[in-house]
Amino acid sequence: MKNIDEIWAAVDTLGDVFCDFSDRIWDTPELAYDEYRSVDTQQAMLERHGFRITRNLAGIPTSVMGEAGEGGPVIAFLGEFDALPGLSQEAGLARCSPVDDADNGHGCGHNLLGGAAMLAACALKDWMAEKGIAGRVRYYGCPAEEGGAAKTFMVRDGVFDDVDFALSWHPGSIAGPFYPASLANIRIDFTFHGRASHAAASPHLGRSALDAAELMNIGVNYLREHMPSSARVHYAYLDAGGVAPNVVQSKVTIRYLIRADDLRQLRELTERVRKIARGATLMTETRVEEGVVSAVSNLMGNTPLEDTIYSNLIRLGPPRFDREDYDFAREIQKTLTPQDIRSAFLSAGLPPRADVPLCDMIAPREFVPPPFGSTDVGDVSWVVPTVQMWGATCAIGTQLHSWQMTAQGKSGIAHKGMIHAAKVMAATARDVLMAPALLERVKADHDSRLAQEPYVCPMPDEVVPPVQDK
Repeated sequence: MKNIDEIWAAVDTLGDVFCDFSDRIWDTPELAYDEYRSVDTQQAMLERHGFRITRNLAGIPTSVMGEAGEGGPVIAFLGEFDALPGLSQEAGLARCSPVDDADNGHGCGHNLLGGAAMLAACALKDWMAEKGIAGRVRYYGCPAEEGGAAKTFMVRDGVFDDVDFALSWHPGSIAGPFYPASLANIRIDFTFHGRASHAAASPHLGRSALDAAELMNIGVNYLREHMPSSARVHYAYLDAGGVAPNVVQSKVTIRYLIRADDLRQLRELTERVRKIARGATLMTETRVEEGVVSAVSNLMGNTPLEDTIYSNLIRLGPPRFDREDYDFAREIQKTLTPQDIRSAFLSAGLPPRADVPLCDMIAPREFVPPPFGSTDVGDVSWVVPTVQMWGATCAIGTQLHSWQMTAQGKSGIAHKGMIHAAKVMAATARDVLMAPALLERVKADHDSRLAQEPYVCPMPDEVVPPVQDK
């Protein structure tokens, strides 16, 4: 009897190649809808491994899909590769040290996310070809997850309509199941138009767009007491009207990000925010225009898929790190707060432990965290049965969207955690593929959830991807 899963061996065979691949994505950190070098690297790797290529999905030039195999179920692995602004950082240093002449950095680990997803797809594709098993394996290179909602546009365009089930993951500090708890959200730009005038000589002739925006903020702050406790509303001024205080500002743009547990709550809360904006115009005799920037749905769960991925996490166990990994993790933890480290354990449903710099456990299946953050994987999960996991790719307590996360992106910790995640995803996909009755349960679970709340895409039809021309 073999003591190693064949699919794990297939992943190990390709491991070094994909660690180098992930590092090359890390080296070219690009922001949402501008990931041209990264997507070219993605396409080259897919072609190298024999995938049939489709570009420009949903009219997005920085998207790519690779497909291999024939007939049978369609299995999708979802990858990402966009970076974040302001998180430039030298690799392997446990102190903040931005790279010269660079601003962006992979502070959310998307270089690893795409790397493990494609690695799992390649390993499964090779295993299926060796065994003569029918089925199509797809890797979707999805850009602009960080605020760009590319997958929502792709869902709206029918890109995933023939997929039977999908898998993804996210880098973190503790390996375990990714409970489907995320917040649906929408980003709306509110532009107030008033009338300029001299603020001293003729203030009575002016109508301040800045006053309207500030009154909107006051109204939304009062709304916070009367909305669901898990909902969130954030805002930022994109254009405050100018820097001259002796001018009554005639045009101001403010962006609101509204989050809620599910699409129904999101629609209701968004309408209340819109009413407040209209109320601000009545108080100031201004007018307001609005434009939706992006929108994503909350995650929909799938119990049979979640059970299957968790069983593979338990069977494989946590990643195996070496002494060099532990030494680097301890140095990183010196830059974190005790609250950071404690929070990492608690958010995984685990009691805090002292002097545990790296993951040596699998988070429990039964823990239900409160909804946090948002992801455009949510929209995929409404149209395709979808499952995710957390991978252990950094020191425990590392915050996503931090220089510490960027610093660890090319480390042995990151590489081992990425390969570990690929093994779990590949084995999970294989298990569902080889058990038709399990796949039927997966689909039945998905259908039963949709029967309770049908999917309505939160992205208005008139909104198009804000692609960057090259």
